[in-house]
Amino acid sequence: MKTPHKPEQSEERRPRNAQRTDIIPTDGFIMVVDGKLKSRFDDEQNAQQAGAELLVRFPMLRVEVYNAETRIRTKVETAS
Repeated sequence: MKTPHKPEQSEERRPRNAQRTDIIPTDGFIMVVDGKLKSRFDDEQNAQQAGAELLVRFPMLRVEVYNAETRIRTKVETAS
């Protein structure tokens, strides 16, 4: 009985700089969407802006910005 051959993933398909989502970062600002860590930013203003843009497209989401140094989450409000 033969086993099916699985093709190996090429280097182009593998994610580069993949971050683990189960480890909370210790620096920077992280966008949290519905309780899940999504994107990391170097400054709070960029994180707030990206969260506000996401809320314009999807107003039903709960978007917060997590400050990794102070461990405080701030709710993102739409700019309307």
